[in-house]
Amino acid sequence: MDPQPLYYILAALLILVGIAGVILPALPGLPLVFVGMLLAAWAGDFQQVGWVVLVILGLLTVVSFAVDLLATAMGAKRVGASRLAVIGAVVGTFAGLFFAPIGLFAGPFVGALGGELIHARELRRAAKVGFGTWLGIVFGVVLKLGLAFAMLGLFAFAWFF
Repeated sequence: MDPQPLYYILAALLILVGIAGVILPALPGLPLVFVGMLLAAWAGDFQQVGWVVLVILGLLTVVSFAVDLLATAMGAKRVGASRLAVIGAVVGTFAGLFFAPIGLFAGPFVGALGGELIHARELRRAAKVGFGTWLGIVFGVVLKLGLAFAMLGLFAFAWFF
């Protein structure tokens, strides 16, 4: 039996799970997308998708890490978040997974709010910090989705043309 179709199925699954991982913080989104594309290219003996395209896709994957860190940090820093607020946002993001889909959006806000309340004990400031940190996370997700679709577009273009 030829294993090639199985490789393509696994590659497609990795890409789909990776796209879900762009939104779900517990999954390494764009790295999974990249691995899926690399597997598909390998299964096709790199005939449709060559090394140049794979290097570009790899660089876009690396950019996604920077986007992830910078978007959250900039959102938090812009509103003067404390270190506890940023830690709270991370904890809230993971805790929100258990209360999907609402928890995915509310978790980072609640976590940042709680962290800032522990730090400053002022509700108005904590709410501002929670919202700013949440906006940074949402902005990061939107940028990573854009990167994911750019990667898919580049891969499809290389595959078919």
